[in-house]
Amino acid sequence: GMHRDKVGAAVVVGLFRYLSRTLPKNVRVVAKLGFARNSVGSDAYVADEIITSKAGVRVRVVNTDAEGRMLMTDLLCEAKEEALRSPNPHIFSIATLTGHAGRCYGNSYSIVIDNGPALVAGSRTAISNAGSLWGDPFEISTLRREDYDFIKSRYVTEDVLQANTLGSAVTSRGHMFPMAFMAVASGIASHGIDTQSKLPYTHMDIAASCRSWPEPVSGAPIPALIFGLLQ
Repeated sequence: GMHRDKVGAAVVVGLFRYLSRTLPKNVRVVAKLGFARNSVGSDAYVADEIITSKAGVRVRVVNTDAEGRMLMTDLLCEAKEEALRSPNPHIFSIATLTGHAGRCYGNSYSIVIDNGPALVAGSRTAISNAGSLWGDPFEISTLRREDYDFIKSRYVTEDVLQANTLGSAVTSRGHMFPMAFMAVASGIASHGIDTQSKLPYTHMDIAASCRSWPEPVSGAPIPALIFGLLQ
């Protein structure tokens, strides 16, 4: 059921359980957990509503079932603001974001995507290599200009589109363009490889690799993150 949609946040809690015992003194790690109850009510947003993100970006709601990326956008904006004041920052997002993740690579693999600065830093390769070594396999996807084109504004009333009207599983590049949306709506896209204030940003879609009761729990992608980033 939908309770597995909180596995991204649960993974972060599990990772921090490990970090609480092992984090090196010269490393600072901050977590921001997003939770949403996707219910109909008087405060619910509706299709074609314009919502301004924390970064000041006007978002047109196209698919009301894409609440995860909406919620994560403001958390990423907050992380961006803190990262700009921090030495050697790197921003990560982890979520059970799209059905396209399983449609594309099968139901056992996490997906990792880097923006330009993170790609230069070798983030996705480090995570993927560690995952292969420790039985926590990742597939690598690439953010393309088409993903940014997909979410471009169609009207003067919005700056970016949140989604399309189809499910991600039947949408071309259905797990890539949501990262482009989050980067734009959070303002991270303004800190790319061609800027002075570069911010590495890595997104992980674990919709296909996570497991929840009564299935055996996978623990993905905690081993890959531990050994890919901290060892």
